[in-house]
Amino acid sequence: MRASHELNGTGKNGGRIFDILFDRPRHPLLQTITVARSQEVGLSSTGVFPAERVETGDKSSDFSITLGQERADIDISGPEFNFVRSIRIFDVRNARQYEAGSEGDCERSAVVVLGTYGVQGDFSWQRSSIGTLPKDHVGLERWGDNCPSIRHRSVFVEWRDYEGKYGYEQVN
Repeated sequence: MRASHELNGTGKNGGRIFDILFDRPRHPLLQTITVARSQEVGLSSTGVFPAERVETGDKSSDFSITLGQERADIDISGPEFNFVRSIRIFDVRNARQYEAGSEGDCERSAVVVLGTYGVQGDFSWQRSSIGTLPKDHVGLERWGDNCPSIRHRSVFVEWRDYEGKYGYEQVN
């Protein structure tokens, strides 16, 4: 029995595979970088240019990329950036409830941490609890009820957008 990944078994489709793997997108990808004032090279003030220029090295050596040092590198303390500070991440690393022992004692344990953004976008984690989870969180509704068996892990992210509309996502 013989098998081949070639359409006609001739082994001449390598060029087609190369074309598929390295085919450039029809619209160039954009990349944002920070440009030091002394190194500006005539681009628009947004510092956005097609990624192809980075790949070919046309102007990429003239730019320096700066790290945000775990916080925003611009002033975001104004009310127009409240949407950043509204983001809260609940990481339910482990929540477990079960009956144990000969008398059916209810054993509960949970590790929940809450991630938030500060005034300047600095992110931090702090201990939290099952009781602080938003009402839209799913999976622990029966926590504390007559000790049903529960094992749960999830990440729940909630936010308010710039118009104040509530949104959330949960991954179990």
